[in-house]
Amino acid sequence: MPATLIQKLADFTADTTFDSLPPIVVEESKRAVLDSIGCALAAIGEPKGRAGIEYGRIMGGGNGAATIIGTGDRVSMFGAAFANGELINTLDMDAILPPGHVSPYVLPGAMAIGESSASSGKDVIAAVAVSHEMSNRIGKAMDNLRDTKDGKVSPPAVFGYASTIFGATAAIGKLQGQSNSTLANSLGIAGCISPVNPQIAWFQHAPSSTIKYLMAGMLAQQAFTAAFMGHLGHRGDLRVLDDREFGYPRFIGTIRWEPERIVAELGTRWFFPFEQSFKPYPHCRIMHAMIDCVIKIVRDNQLNPDEIEHIKVFIEGFAERPVWLNRTIESGHDAQFSMAHGISVAAHLVPPGKDWMDPKVIHSPSVMSLMNRVETQVHPDYVKLLTGNPASRPARVELRAHGKTFMEERRYPKGSPSPEPDSAMTNEELIQKFRHNAEGVLSAANIDGVVNEVMSLDKVADFGRVMRIAGNAQPSREKARPEAIAAK
Repeated sequence: MPATLIQKLADFTADTTFDSLPPIVVEESKRAVLDSIGCALAAIGEPKGRAGIEYGRIMGGGNGAATIIGTGDRVSMFGAAFANGELINTLDMDAILPPGHVSPYVLPGAMAIGESSASSGKDVIAAVAVSHEMSNRIGKAMDNLRDTKDGKVSPPAVFGYASTIFGATAAIGKLQGQSNSTLANSLGIAGCISPVNPQIAWFQHAPSSTIKYLMAGMLAQQAFTAAFMGHLGHRGDLRVLDDREFGYPRFIGTIRWEPERIVAELGTRWFFPFEQSFKPYPHCRIMHAMIDCVIKIVRDNQLNPDEIEHIKVFIEGFAERPVWLNRTIESGHDAQFSMAHGISVAAHLVPPGKDWMDPKVIHSPSVMSLMNRVETQVHPDYVKLLTGNPASRPARVELRAHGKTFMEERRYPKGSPSPEPDSAMTNEELIQKFRHNAEGVLSAANIDGVVNEVMSLDKVADFGRVMRIAGNAQPSREKARPEAIAAK
């Protein structure tokens, strides 16, 4: 019988070695690790991050083999993966890769088992590469939020990032040293215990749930379960991806299913390095191009926020959903997705990064006042611009001040690889983002240590060293209480 899709993905996982990876894949894997650690460090004082840490401690016990980033706590690999997944995704500043977010779902398990088993940096890089490539390919085989029909946006009725469970499971199984057949069973199990895809409901209900579109910590646990069940001898459903009538495409809710995108040139051609974007701002990616426009207008014309009479932003049609139109700002979570609030913060020229989530910024009277002078309207050419290039996030801003209207347009936001060479985030810019996010949590020496270790990860003998440095927080850091979620 011909190999199933699951078996082909298992072979890809097992057969990929560090030495088989193109240099750009190695580089992009390192960048994903560094950026994710930085996003986690920036979030340790946030309510969602603190809740993840506390639950990771409950789940993991003490004196374990894996580190919760930014805390110094060593717990079980299951507890560490839960906490780190939640921390990476808390500020919504983590990397973007189709189908959407991938790193906070696939990295926590790889980090935890890589540390607990003293894996080499080369082995971790190979696992990171496999998990991102697999998640990207499966995501592109399914429905997409930016699908269009008859010249209009045509979002799916069911959508989410649950399919990243395959990449997350593959990374764990690979670092466990599972054989091809065991990996196939683990992946077959992963498909059958996949979380549901609740993201469309999350878009529609504002104020939105603070667990977001899919809890990263929870998916990491499901991936561990799948990998360990395969490792312990369970048989998985090897046909779960091939059976369109009854298998994964049916029960996960996707209408489109293009399995050839999953396996075409698998192992010889890599897609994720050319499609992964990094976020300068702790806001939904749908807003970044318009934020870039506002910052340029305000900076170039030396405008003060109180001089701004009105801001009109032209947006993607899909963004006309309650989660983005919401103007009730109770917490940093609300601020991350409110278009009006994000535009207002941008106009105040707050340094990009975790500072945007400072309560003094979020609830600033000036920010809240300007937010009321922000108007959104669908970009007239967004479908044409959207379909022309997958990196396109069309935005136009018209800002009125001193009786004049200033206009700026962007097609590609900062952080995305695109036909515009300046749009991609360089290593230097990514390292600067990391340093800013780590400030106040790690010492200067440990910040340098994480940067040096991750950017030369192929030379690191024990990945646990990276995690221990990233966990070695300064004792004077301020902690927020996890109860703040309920209080807010």
